[in-house]
Amino acid sequence: MPFLASLLLLTLFWLPMPASASLLHVAGSVPDTLGLNDGALPACPSANHCVREDWPLADPTAGLAQLRAVVAAMPGTRIETGAEPAATYLHATAESRLFGFVDDLELASDPDQGVLQVRSASRLGDSDLGVNRKRIEQLREALIP
Repeated sequence: MPFLASLLLLTLFWLPMPASASLLHVAGSVPDTLGLNDGALPACPSANHCVREDWPLADPTAGLAQLRAVVAAMPGTRIETGAEPAATYLHATAESRLFGFVDDLELASDPDQGVLQVRSASRLGDSDLGVNRKRIEQLREALIP
C-alpha cells in the first residue's frame, strides 16, 4: 500500500494544474497594515519578503489604470479592491501555484507627488525566494513609457 500512496502523491505533483489551483491554501491573516496611511503605502517590515517602491510617472493615475489589466491577467492573482476604472488604490492577492501561499499586492496613484506607489509582500514566512521582486519587475516592464 505505501507504493500506491507514493505513486498517487507523485502523480499529483506531475499533473498539470490550472493556474488558480494549488495543493494547499496557506493564506495567513489579512494584514491590518494594508492600504494608505497619510497618503502612503506602508514600508516593508523586511526586504526578505517584501518590496516597496515609488515610480515617478507623469500620470500615475493612468499608470495604475494600465497596470490594473496586467494585474488581473496574472495567474493566481485576484483583485480584491480597486477594480473600478476611477480607483486610485488597488489591492490584489496572489496565490502561489503549488502551496497556495498568499501575497498582497498594492498599487496607489499619488498625482500630487507624481508617483505610482507599489508594494508586494508575503503574508507568511521570512523569505519569498524573490517572488515579490519578480512580480514588481513584471509590473514595471508592463508600463508603457
